[in-house]
Amino acid sequence: MPRSRRNPTANDDFRIEHDSMGELRVPADALWGAQTQRAVQNFPVSGQPMPRGFIRALGLVKAAAAGANGALGLLPEATAKAIRSAALEVAEGRHDAQFPVDIYQTGSGTSSNMNANEVIATLASTARRRVHPNDHVNLGQSSNDVVPTAIRVSAQLAVVEDLLPALKHLRKAIDGRAKAFGKVVKTGRTHLMDAMPLTFGQEFGAWSSQLASAEARLSDTLKRLRRLPIGGTAIGTGINAHPKFGKAVAKGLSSLSKTTFESAADKFEGIAAQDDAVELSGQLNALAVALIKIANDLRWMNSGPLAGLGEIELPALQPGSSIMPGKVNPVVPEAVVMAAAQVIGHHTAITVAGQTGNFQLNVALPLIAANLLDSIQLLSNVSRLLADSAIAGLTLRRDNIDAALDRNPILVTALNPVIGYEKAAAIAKRAYKEGRPVYDVALDDSGLDALKLRKLLDPAALTQGGIKDGGGTGG
Repeated sequence: MPRSRRNPTANDDFRIEHDSMGELRVPADALWGAQTQRAVQNFPVSGQPMPRGFIRALGLVKAAAAGANGALGLLPEATAKAIRSAALEVAEGRHDAQFPVDIYQTGSGTSSNMNANEVIATLASTARRRVHPNDHVNLGQSSNDVVPTAIRVSAQLAVVEDLLPALKHLRKAIDGRAKAFGKVVKTGRTHLMDAMPLTFGQEFGAWSSQLASAEARLSDTLKRLRRLPIGGTAIGTGINAHPKFGKAVAKGLSSLSKTTFESAADKFEGIAAQDDAVELSGQLNALAVALIKIANDLRWMNSGPLAGLGEIELPALQPGSSIMPGKVNPVVPEAVVMAAAQVIGHHTAITVAGQTGNFQLNVALPLIAANLLDSIQLLSNVSRLLADSAIAGLTLRRDNIDAALDRNPILVTALNPVIGYEKAAAIAKRAYKEGRPVYDVALDDSGLDALKLRKLLDPAALTQGGIKDGGGTGG
């Protein structure tokens, strides 16, 4: 660990630390050292430190690395145990205030890696045992393989622990409403115009299927994301690392995190390219699109209460206007749309960042890490919010639903196979022009009797598809 001395004239508010570039002042109570301090001074960009999930992953990686180096005989047992214990404290979040380095730092994330090395070295050191951040904590590692590994670990854990359970929770809420309202028939809409009828079970079921597809895509991406480049060190060759180190760390991480990680077969890929992170971001982008679709459907269905569609009522959560008394707005779907829009923006940034690699190293790693984790957290949070504060408590406005369905001129589509498209179109236009139910106009103009018309125009039967009355117009 770098040697330090107190400043004798500054009331012990800082100490002097040394690194290969010389000495500088470090806050007296900081666990970090010179390299972290240089990064704090060099990158006053956003004021946003690296996210908790990433710091957790760094701690887990350092703990697994210490365990591997100890087992391989490269570290004394006591030193390995001390580093592992300190690293797990970091992973648990006990020292988050000691990670001040800005997201917008050196593109390899070296500053964050050294931040972890210095903090862990300080925690692991005693009066009799000095633990060095590079020689001991970073043994067999480089920022170039540690940071890409931490990205993959943090993102996978966030998806497995937060996002996938949140999506299952949202699907459960949607499926519950689909079951409760499954047989209620409503007017369908295409181009925002009246279309053939469907049930609420079918409409809500489509949302549930969108989310099931999103879950499947995310799970498939994790098969590639869990391949870790740790052990590749500087560029992928594994210089200064034991040949068994990468596999040992991946095994240790799997044990510590209770999820599956594996050593990448080609560590050059995992260091030079971040395609799996870009792929995950793409799946998050697709999920964001699905959530916007669901949220906007809810907003339209809730619109009104008098001049809109007024098919459903969402729970009233707060006053909707500072000037219009009694106004209540669909605030949760609006929050979902905004969060999802941010995820879409993050995906654009991650896509650009994924391109920012030349030869053997990507140099936009901190941005990829921060945006991935923020996207996962946003989607996890709004999925649960949408389930609990909107969908679980929504109710139907049957009077509006039934009235719109009764007046829907598109029901006449069911008569096409019997009386032909042209005659059916004329009935639909007259029904719309006169504001009359399709059944009444068809009884006048179709030549079909009342019993047959009732059967052909039964909205519930129309939700089942197929050709009604056997089809055929007789020429």
